[in-house]
Order: sequence, then C-alpha cells, then structure tokens
Amino acid sequence: RFQACVYFASVFQAMSCGIHYLASVFMAVTPNFLCGIPGNVSSVLFYNSSESSIKDIWTLWTSTENYIVVQLENGEIWELNQCSRSKRDVSLDLAYEYKGNKSIFSCSDGFLYDDAKWKSTVVTQWDLVCDREWLAKLIQPTFMIGVLIGAVIFGDIADRLGRQRVIWFTSAGQFVFGIAVAFTFDYYSFVIVRFLLAMVSSGYLVVAFVYVTEFVGIKARTWASMHVHAFFAMGVMVVALVGFLVRTWWVYQIFLSIATLPFVLCCWMLPETPFWLLSEERYEDAQKIINIMARWNKVSTPCKVSELCSVQQDDLVSGRTGDNDTSSTKKHNILDLFCNWHIARRTITVWLIWFTGSLGYYVFSLSSVSLGGNEYLNLFLIGAVELPCYIIACIGMDRLGRRNTLIPFLILSALICVLIMFLPQDFNILIILANMAGKFSIGVAFGLIYLYTAELYPTIVRSLAVGSGSMMCRVGSVVAPFCVYLRSVWIFMPLLLVGIMALLSGILTIMLPETLGKPLTNT
Repeated sequence: RFQACVYFASVFQAMSCGIHYLASVFMAVTPNFLCGIPGNVSSVLFYNSSESSIKDIWTLWTSTENYIVVQLENGEIWELNQCSRSKRDVSLDLAYEYKGNKSIFSCSDGFLYDDAKWKSTVVTQWDLVCDREWLAKLIQPTFMIGVLIGAVIFGDIADRLGRQRVIWFTSAGQFVFGIAVAFTFDYYSFVIVRFLLAMVSSGYLVVAFVYVTEFVGIKARTWASMHVHAFFAMGVMVVALVGFLVRTWWVYQIFLSIATLPFVLCCWMLPETPFWLLSEERYEDAQKIINIMARWNKVSTPCKVSELCSVQQDDLVSGRTGDNDTSSTKKHNILDLFCNWHIARRTITVWLIWFTGSLGYYVFSLSSVSLGGNEYLNLFLIGAVELPCYIIACIGMDRLGRRNTLIPFLILSALICVLIMFLPQDFNILIILANMAGKFSIGVAFGLIYLYTAELYPTIVRSLAVGSGSMMCRVGSVVAPFCVYLRSVWIFMPLLLVGIMALLSGILTIMLPETLGKPLTNT
C-alpha cells in the first residue's frame, strides 16, 4: 500500500514531462502567411477566384509559391508573396497576370496569418517567418539542450543531496516555469524560460525513475519502472486534447501547466528513499521510513536496519585499512562510470543504447507526420501506440530478462529500417505500418533501458548513471531533426543511420550482464 501510494504520486507528475516535451508541436506551428499591406483591401484575386477579403482566399491558396493580387481602397494594386510584395506601376484593371513594371518592397508592415486553425502561436506573435524562420526552428533544439543539461545536473544533485529534495524542487519548478512561459514578453525571454523548464522537467523524469526503482521491490520493479513511460505517453495525449480545444498558444500553455497542479501541492509529503539514506549511513532516518512502511503495509514482523546492514558493515570494516576510511564519504562524479575497463565498457554500451533509442524514436515519429489527416488525432495515436509497446516490453523483461528482450528488439528495428528501404514508394499503407512497427520496436528498447541502467549500477552512482544516459538520449533527440534533413541527400539516409546504430547496439548488448531477479547493489 505504501509503495503504491508513493509510486502513483510520483508517476502522475511524469505526465507533465510528456506535456512540456511535446507542447511546442502546436505552440510553435507556422500557419499560412502573406506579406502585410499598407492599407485597407477592397478586393482580392487568386487566379480566377475573386473575394472581398484575404480571409476568404486561404482555403484556395494551397501552394506557397503562388502570389495573391489585392486592390486597396485607394486604387493601388499589390502582388503579395510570403516574404515580399510588389506594387504594380499601372493599376488600371484588376487582373491576375501582369506584364508591366513592378516595384518590389520588403514586408515592413508585418504579415497576414491564416487564423482558421490557430488563433495565435509564438510564430504569429513574434513574426518568426522568412528571415526570422530559423528562430522558430531553434525552439525545440534549445529545449532539448536544456533537457540534456538538466538530466546530468539533477542526476548528480540527487546522488549528493537525496532524491526527495530534487523531486520537490523540480516538480515546483515545472509548474512555476510552465506558467511563466505563457507570460513571456518576447522571443528571447520565451526561449530562456523554456530552457529552464526543460532542465527541471528532465531532472524530475530522471530522478523519478531512480526514486520509484528504489522504493518498489524486485517483484514489481519491471512494471513500475516501465509504466513511468506510460504516464509520459499520457502527457503526449493530453497535449493533443488541449491543442484541439485551445487554439491560443499562451492559454494552451497555462492549461497544460495547470494539469499537474495537484502533485505540486502534495509532493512535500513524499519520503526519502531508504536506499539513499543507507548509502549516506543515516541509519536512524532509514529506520523511521521503514517503520512507517511497515505500519502502512500492516507488517507485524519488525524490520531492523541494523540487522539488515550487519553483514555488509562487517565486510566493510574488515576490508578497510588506513586511508580507505574516506571511501564512504567520497563524492562521486561522472568519471566513476569509467573507473575500470569493465565498468567503462558497460557505460559505453549503455550510452549507445540510450542514443540509438532516442534517435530512432524521433526519426520514426517525424516520419509519421506523413500519415496525413487530423494532426491532433495523429499526435494522440502516437502517444497511445506507446502504451501496448510498454506492456509487451514488461512481459518480455519478466519472462525473458532485460538483456534478452533488448537484443531482439534492437535488431528487429534495424531489420525494419532495411525493409522500409525495399518497399515501393507508392505502397503508402505498408510504409505507414512498417514505420509504426519500427517505432514500436525501438520504443520497447527505449522504455527498457531506463530500468536496465538503474539495475546495472550501484546506489552511489545510480542517479548519475541514469542521468548521463538520459543526457546521451537528449543528444540523440537533438541530432534527430538534423538526421531527417539528410533526406535531401538520399531519401533513406535517416533510416540507414538508425538501422546501423540499432544493429551495433544490439550486438554490444550481448556483453552486458542479466539483472532479472538480482538485488540492487549498494557499492
């Protein structure tokens, strides 16, 4: 009962991580736009269609390469493109084709946006189009860089100061920075606050994994850790739902931030993990928490920390000589993950799996945009398709083991990448199914690696190991959009890169130990 309460309270907040990671999908969308005009419009012409206002022409204007002709109330005729406008020197009659002289002007009067789908986005708010388009494209990469830095910083702090304090700070930070994003006054303040939001969101997710892993027993650890991802996926589904209902970006951001307010109000009640307290030799505090757990769970047999640790303590005392006494108080850093060749090889393999999982996850997700149809439904389904993926992963991890589930799914995703290359391009349904199968298989590997990493390392560097792995994962997510740009070199280049990385990761995983049913190590 105690573990269940702690678990569901912790993973509920993981929804907010899914929400903030994907929020920019609708917040930073670029609608149809045209160069602004210096006056009131009397008539609009697009090929053979004539309308009285530009709003009526958006549905007809399908290609951004075409221009729109407008006549102003003062008689001037202008041709409007996306990033420039030209005034016709002779304005006798309103016709689409014109062979005479034109004067070209920049868009000094701003831009006109199609607000049929989105009333307001950050792109329309700060005109992030044309020569400022690159600023819009930086919104997600800068967020992911914040996620990358936050994973390492908060993973390290959690090992030094404890899991409880980091959970308090990061969950409160998500709410505060989430609301603050909605009230930013310009693009640069928006990016800076989103960067800070990314750091605390990432910090929470990393530490929450370690937190629930240390509280839940071996029997339920697999399902508990994997379904943190399920709550993350539910956050993605919340984004789709709120995006469908709210079409103004700052109101949308406020609604998304309020979604997990209940946790922020009660997170201060969450206790520190006994594992961390024991590693810090705070035996009395650990005993208090164990007593509370026993009382909640109605366990009558007393559980004494001193008895549990006596064998371990005897071993430590007999093994200590001279200056080895300082080992228990030593502060650990990322170099401890490379302390010898055996651990270094393990770390390199784990980092590669994290990177590949993230790269594949985002490359397959970006490919799924070509599904067409309703973008809100598509995003909802992309979140929903992850739920069965984690159930399959859990069954495999419990029946076959962590390593024996990870290897086949990594190699399967590599084979699917090869299969997609050989499918005819006009077989749309087959290509969509293959892409979803690829995302499913890489999703199993991506979900499994969190728990596997936590089990491969001892308590003293566990948060650091998961945090540094998550850092490599974010490197993959920052690289993924640039990987997709390689389609211009060769259409299958992104899939080829994901396939090679997945195959290499799958082969190296063979050298990792199996952790199914093994107790967590402390030192």
